[in-house]
Amino acid sequence: MPQSARAVTSQGPVLGTWQDTTARFLGIPYAKPPVGELRFAAPVPPEPWTEPLDATRYGPTAQRRPFILDGPTTIPEPSIPGDGVLNLNVFTPSPTPGADLPVLVWIHGGGFVAGSAASPWYDGSAFARDGIVLVSIGYRLGIEGFLHLDDAPDNRGVLDWIAALTWVRDNIAAFGGDPGKVTVAGQSAGGGAAQTLMATPSAHGLFRAAISQSGAVRSPQRRRDALADSARLTERTGVPALASALRDLTDDELLALQDALATPDAGLTLAPFADGELVPVPVPEAFADGSASRVPLLLGFTQREFNSPPGATPTPAPPEAVPAMLAANGLGPEAVSAYAALHDKADPAQRMGQALTDAIFRGPSLALAEARAHHELPTWLYHFTWGSAAHCIDIPFAFDLLDAERVTAATGPHPPQSLADAMHTAWVAFVRDLDPGPRWPRYTRKHRTTMTWDATPHTLDDPLSAERRIWEAAEIRPEGTAVPS
Repeated sequence: MPQSARAVTSQGPVLGTWQDTTARFLGIPYAKPPVGELRFAAPVPPEPWTEPLDATRYGPTAQRRPFILDGPTTIPEPSIPGDGVLNLNVFTPSPTPGADLPVLVWIHGGGFVAGSAASPWYDGSAFARDGIVLVSIGYRLGIEGFLHLDDAPDNRGVLDWIAALTWVRDNIAAFGGDPGKVTVAGQSAGGGAAQTLMATPSAHGLFRAAISQSGAVRSPQRRRDALADSARLTERTGVPALASALRDLTDDELLALQDALATPDAGLTLAPFADGELVPVPVPEAFADGSASRVPLLLGFTQREFNSPPGATPTPAPPEAVPAMLAANGLGPEAVSAYAALHDKADPAQRMGQALTDAIFRGPSLALAEARAHHELPTWLYHFTWGSAAHCIDIPFAFDLLDAERVTAATGPHPPQSLADAMHTAWVAFVRDLDPGPRWPRYTRKHRTTMTWDATPHTLDDPLSAERRIWEAAEIRPEGTAVPS
């Protein structure tokens, strides 16, 4: 029988379990269940308790329906029923005050409409083994988290992230963590969450560094665009975009409305947006003008995020689809021609997949790295090229969890442990020391050093210079035509 682990939070005591050298506390509420009058309200701190809270099982998830990507890279993300979805999990090697360990707060992906903090790919045992306290958080998704409603606060999912970080500030010392040594991190939508928090002034001071893996944000993301989405929902369904009209709907009814709003070309519709208050300006603008947090940032992407996996039958795409998509994403005729020349040997379907990869992930991330370099801020950029280099494949390497469920379905048999060792070591060093180590220099305007994560990791100077120049010429930030996970 697993040995019990105990900690005392500001709300009350919690009981977790030891697994090997890691104490696991699962499903701890950081806010009241968002139901009834609270369904579309700002998060409210939970009521205190006196008896020890059972923290031995993952808590409910906001995901009621998994987000399915074609191909083998889908993360196993269980949906767990229940109302108390605003909960978090703590993995620590030392659940006692005074250890003062650095902390990594992980925000899951899922296109802001799905995803689960209960995924076995987010188990924090390897980080705990290496002296890092890992906290993974759940948050409201889709309509509940991000649709603009005239009678509710905007960006409720962002408010959830801030509430979770506030809980970490106030409670992580009880689990051996140092509230002054917090790094916020995530992949895909979670990486976009880390970027968004950097652009959110009320979150500043709650973390000292950030990691964005394949980060994706809504674009365009001004308030007028969110208002247009709300109007479109009413036009298509007849349901007013009001909390009072949505509050009592069932999960299935709300998902049906969400489906009515989604279209193949809608991109990240239900996602954080610049509301002018909580998130003052769009994320790219905040990085460009220097108003985003100036904390150290590690960011990167995989080489073929949305390309068809090897051996799969690619989705047919007519030759004219790629130029049209690139033009819709702000590239002028010369840039479209330059992009076509870069990929002239690929078939149209693979060109489309690469164009999506670049428009949603690589182009915007390169732009953020450039903006940070312009302001001479500590930034480290990576490019994951090993294997299929598909979306999500870098997560089990960063978490050093190559033996986790369904990893080899994504990577193929025998993924290199040496790559996981190197990548995880860099993540640990960054969280602990605010620097991934001497083998990975900063990204600057003089030396655009980029870590290439391959079978033999190595750094290169500006390896994506052609892509960088093409996307620097974009007239607007890419909207994207697919929802990342």
